[in-house]
Amino acid sequence: MPNLPTTLPDWLAMLETRHSETQINMGLDRVQAVKARMALRFDCPVIMVAGTNGKGSTCAMLESVLLRAGYKVGLYIKPHFLDFNERARVNGNMAGDAELVASFVAVEAVRGDTPLTYFEFTTLAIMHLLAGAGLDVAILEVGLGGRLDAVNVIDADVAIVTSIDIDHTDYLGSTREAIGFEKAGIFRAGKAAICSDPVPPQSLIEHAGAIGADLWLMGRDFNYSGDKQQWNYGGRVQRRHALAYPSLRGANQILNAAAVLAALEVLKLDLPVGAQEVRTGLVTVELPGRFQVLPGRPAVILDVAHNPHAAAALNQNLGNMGFHPYTYAVFGSMLDKDIDGVMAAMGEHVDHWCVCDLPSARAATASELAAKAQSMLAGRDDSDERSVTIFPDPAQAYANAMSRAGENDRIVVFGSFLTVAGVMVARKSSLH
Repeated sequence: MPNLPTTLPDWLAMLETRHSETQINMGLDRVQAVKARMALRFDCPVIMVAGTNGKGSTCAMLESVLLRAGYKVGLYIKPHFLDFNERARVNGNMAGDAELVASFVAVEAVRGDTPLTYFEFTTLAIMHLLAGAGLDVAILEVGLGGRLDAVNVIDADVAIVTSIDIDHTDYLGSTREAIGFEKAGIFRAGKAAICSDPVPPQSLIEHAGAIGADLWLMGRDFNYSGDKQQWNYGGRVQRRHALAYPSLRGANQILNAAAVLAALEVLKLDLPVGAQEVRTGLVTVELPGRFQVLPGRPAVILDVAHNPHAAAALNQNLGNMGFHPYTYAVFGSMLDKDIDGVMAAMGEHVDHWCVCDLPSARAATASELAAKAQSMLAGRDDSDERSVTIFPDPAQAYANAMSRAGENDRIVVFGSFLTVAGVMVARKSSLH
């Protein structure tokens, strides 16, 4: 092989450059071919998670509970906030640079002239790393859709589809039925296919039936009940009572947690998990950027909500936080999102919009976002007490919000992983 990079940053830079030169058709043939050459396979149960929102939370809860039960757990999750290494975890620890570089070399060694996108290449590398780690269980998060996602070259023992809503319409279609079919592409014949969306699209149900997957539906095959203090899970045969609510905040986390327990019910012979391990795992789970309320005042909330469904959940969670005189929004978004829908879902609570540019050619400009915010505020009786301000990046938008907010106010950072990541980096550098 020609001279290959020796450091992780150099590898990532090379893959980004190579990717920008390659326009590739959707489809799994190329990834399947390279996977076959790598002889890539898992010798442990594989749980795969797809969905519009809630994928990361579901993966994090699975990892937390299974770690508490003493299993060696591998996790592929994305995207990352600060370091690429966040995408690959073994036993709760991020993979090291050297391990990732070795896996990149392994992919490149057999790739030949097969072109791979950045995402396809890094997905194969991380799955290679996890497959060689002597795991008891692997948890793989799907990036986009399901049917044509690079992760789907692996056959999952349990497939979970979380919520199904409108997002990535350029690739997945513009209706819940079309998107549901794409996400159901991770289901396999004879294997458990769990859907935690309370109103699953008919296309998902029909696809599961057509291929002979063992479909578990919320409300039919598993459910939950509870009060303010605790909740209960009921599955096909398993019952779990007096469970603590997940430490991940938000109204939808109980749906995600129920799907996690359904997956554990499916795997109960391979990976038995006790009641205490479930309780502790749910209470201790952490996931950055999912309704993450930071300590201190003013209250700061980080949330990667970037479609109307997620923004509506964020809006509901803000409503449950109690009274705050003013809410400042640090907001940046990709251009291909339903920006009007996202902003409308949040309009009830936001008083001051601090909109920002993002470091991506695919992002909407701050001035485009400002125009939308202005027109939304124009219809309000108290619009003279509201404001819209433009910033070149999330860090400066956040600094401005911090300088203006009173200690009883709150700042919500949302709209894109890049928005949240920009604020995380700024906070980290200000602490050192």
